[in-house]
Amino acid sequence: MRIFSKELVSEATRVCNVANLQTATIGEILLVAQYLEKKTGIPFIRMDQGSPGLPVNAYGVEAEKAALDRGVGSQYPAAAGIPELKEAASQFIKAFIDIDITSRACIPTTGSVAASFGSFIACTQRTPGKDKVLFIDPGFPIQKSQLRVLGIQWREFDVFKFRGEPLRQRIEEELQKGDIAAIVYSNPNNPTWICLEEKELQVIGELATRYDAVVMEDLAYFCMDYRRDLGHPYEPPFVPTVARYTDNYILMLSSSKIFSYAGQRMALACISDKLFDRQFPALSARYHDTGIFGPTLIASILYMITSGCTASTQYGYAEMLRLACEGKINFVEDTREYERRADRMKKIFTGNGFHIVYDKDVTQEVGNGFFFTLGYGQMSGGELLEELIGYGVSSISLSTTGSLQQGIRACTSRMREELYPVLQERMQAFNQDHPIN
Repeated sequence: MRIFSKELVSEATRVCNVANLQTATIGEILLVAQYLEKKTGIPFIRMDQGSPGLPVNAYGVEAEKAALDRGVGSQYPAAAGIPELKEAASQFIKAFIDIDITSRACIPTTGSVAASFGSFIACTQRTPGKDKVLFIDPGFPIQKSQLRVLGIQWREFDVFKFRGEPLRQRIEEELQKGDIAAIVYSNPNNPTWICLEEKELQVIGELATRYDAVVMEDLAYFCMDYRRDLGHPYEPPFVPTVARYTDNYILMLSSSKIFSYAGQRMALACISDKLFDRQFPALSARYHDTGIFGPTLIASILYMITSGCTASTQYGYAEMLRLACEGKINFVEDTREYERRADRMKKIFTGNGFHIVYDKDVTQEVGNGFFFTLGYGQMSGGELLEELIGYGVSSISLSTTGSLQQGIRACTSRMREELYPVLQERMQAFNQDHPIN
């Protein structure tokens, strides 16, 4: 039976000013869950917000403390970033992706959100007529919210039916229109945990070069495809990337998940050297500078957004990257707990009538990690989200991520040992109350 009555859930949505629970944002779902917890004292199983659920990396904390003790807090950081972080980033990319990017083209940003915000601006302003963004969905809803703020238009498609070779035709249909400035996706994918495979990345890279579009590759869950033995510095297998197949790319590397450093808001926008050095007359005319992509992005765009990144946090991130390159931090093993949680959670759900929506990559089953997707019978994603709220489980609908499939996104980060039997009990009740014909 339900834990929270429909009347109580309606009260929560009304008090929290949520217009429609079925299409609610992550923040709105969070408010409703918190209201119900506070009202009843009954804890939720939180599968909504993708916030790290592991301890912060201690090496970063100590390096940041040491930087503050040295007095770095009294000076503005350089807009391009401190040399120590830029050099560590260049080495980290070489160690784990086997791609060469010079340190000058590795730019610290206040989280990947700032990296994408600034990159959207630079990419859509560099060439007249190329002013739209193409999303390979499902994806991170915040990025479309950024485009709304900026007044930039976009197009999108759900990759579900276009894996493998069909991906080429689907992307080219969009690029042939001539107005796509950038292509965006995450790999591993938020929200589905699918991973674009090497041949698919090659297709994207080749088309990006042919049609002069910049690929913005979001690597927030770096090395977290646990099906492969990634994470050994300077040893294969290396992380798959579009950077092997085009010079038109920006890699976004966040410290939030791999080092559980989310609270410090630190990431990197790593630009291919050729794109970094390309000169665009449209950028020069707009910003009254050289119009060279990298310097314009740093000084005329990113600096206007955040005025640089917190100096002490840059030292913390630099130390974590450096130690990872030396093999003294095994961040892949540190985060593998998410794989174990996903495996246990999936078994509970599928044992109680649920199914995995995005269940396969091109050649193998989707792995276990930070996210997974769930469907239930013929319920729409919004209906499933709303019903699960009544059983003390919060999530987000796949429809809010650009997906055309019916289901929800589940996040493993907040799962705790004592909640597994609770989840089993609640999902068993859900299954009994919602028999599948």
